[in-house]
Amino acid sequence: MAKVSALDIYVKSKAKAKAEGKRLALKEVDKLISVLQEVKAELEQKESERAEKEKQQNIERIQVLMAEKGLTAEDIAGSAKSAKKAKNKRGPKAKSANSRPPVAPKYRLVIEGEEHLWTGRGRTPKVFQEYFDAGNSRESCTI
Repeated sequence: MAKVSALDIYVKSKAKAKAEGKRLALKEVDKLISVLQEVKAELEQKESERAEKEKQQNIERIQVLMAEKGLTAEDIAGSAKSAKKAKNKRGPKAKSANSRPPVAPKYRLVIEGEEHLWTGRGRTPKVFQEYFDAGNSRESCTI
């Protein structure tokens, strides 16, 4: 069975780490923070170096493959452009709800010099609902 250290428990449990931190003096907490920041910086540096090394290895592998197949960077760039053009020629894009033309208003009310328009779709606007509730018909404000 794998040995579990106290540090593993604190790393996995924020509450336990907080409780343990509260038992330390402020100077000890500051020192711990600075040590952990140094460790973090070292780990970030190592990770960056590892990623850069891996990137360089990938570049070298690709260069070897290109040399074996007789390809140049221009061949690759040209192929990418033609693939993009082919993708664009696959067919029309699906229309979104926002691409529909606006619906012309079907009803108009002029109240106190202000014009109110409504397409007749969706929820009835308050102005029109009050007008209809007052005994007026929809036909009376049809455009």
